[in-house]
Amino acid sequence: MIKRFIIAILALVLIGGGIVGFNLFRSKMIAQFFATMKPAPVAVSVTDTVPQRWTPGIEAIGTASAARGVDLATEASGIVREIRFASNDHVEQGQLLVQIDDRQERADLAAAQAALDLAETTLTRARELRDRGVSANTTLDTAEAEAVSARSTVTKLMAVLETKQLNAPFAGTIGIPQIEVGQYVTPGTVYATLQDIRHMRVDFTLSEQQAGIVKPGMSVTVTPESGEDVLAGTVTGIEPKIDPNSRLVTIRAELPDAGTTLTPGQFLRVRVNLPAEEGIIALPQTVVSSTLYGDSVFVVRSETPAGASEAQLVARQVFVTLGRRAGDKIEIVKGVQAGDKVVDAGQNKLTSGAVVKIAEENGTAVPAAGN
Repeated sequence: MIKRFIIAILALVLIGGGIVGFNLFRSKMIAQFFATMKPAPVAVSVTDTVPQRWTPGIEAIGTASAARGVDLATEASGIVREIRFASNDHVEQGQLLVQIDDRQERADLAAAQAALDLAETTLTRARELRDRGVSANTTLDTAEAEAVSARSTVTKLMAVLETKQLNAPFAGTIGIPQIEVGQYVTPGTVYATLQDIRHMRVDFTLSEQQAGIVKPGMSVTVTPESGEDVLAGTVTGIEPKIDPNSRLVTIRAELPDAGTTLTPGQFLRVRVNLPAEEGIIALPQTVVSSTLYGDSVFVVRSETPAGASEAQLVARQVFVTLGRRAGDKIEIVKGVQAGDKVVDAGQNKLTSGAVVKIAEENGTAVPAAGN
């Protein structure tokens, strides 16, 4: 009985030891397999670093305005008798827009014209009598004074009549009528807005440091919020005074090619183009990774591992110093040199030292080194 029990215990020990030994052997082989296994190259695409022409610029927010735009207002009081425009009509300079009731003024003008005719006749007769020597000089002086007074009265009434006729001061597009026929208006009543939208400009503000760089004649690029139409313009004016509240300087640029694509008051993105610079290294902003440790890019380099006979393409993380931005490009001040191949796609799968395969370079498939 004891002999059988001892045999059973020995059998259990042998079986358990075999299982433990097998598991240890298996773990060791798995670890050795992964330690010696070479990971597959990571497919990436790269951008060649080439010094290029760089056009720096200053970004700002602007507001579109018409080269000529006013709120039209009445000059005299009275009843509106006629409105000769509709919303969004294009009107010409001098075109009659609103007629205010002027019947009383016309009647006064007719009476003044009759008085002027009588004064002119009296003056002519007084001159004839003086030439004959049958009239005193005082009579002629009185006739001349009455004629001058009559002319002045006629001129005044004609000016009053002109204030009753509201004409367009310049050609442009007129807005929605703000008055109605039969309405009594007083001087200063706004009856419409007139905008010359065929000639547009943009007003924007810059800090006093940035404004010191901008000069009249510099080119600007203007983009509406939709981003569809990109317009070119020229700086035409810089406000000589700095706003003491905002510390900003107002700048104006003309947009000769705007046509009718812009609306006064429209929001615009403005970029002042500074003089171009040569030999600047600039890369797409998407290649730069930003962390708490700084900004970096992955550069692909050919390296030969120790004990290997063939070179491999390896991605190395390189910290860079960034400069100015323009569109989708960013200036690289330090860290990357001309001729480096910078990863522009697939960098989220990389760690420094990873073996890579260039899947695309300038639109052309490139095999990995050694293939």
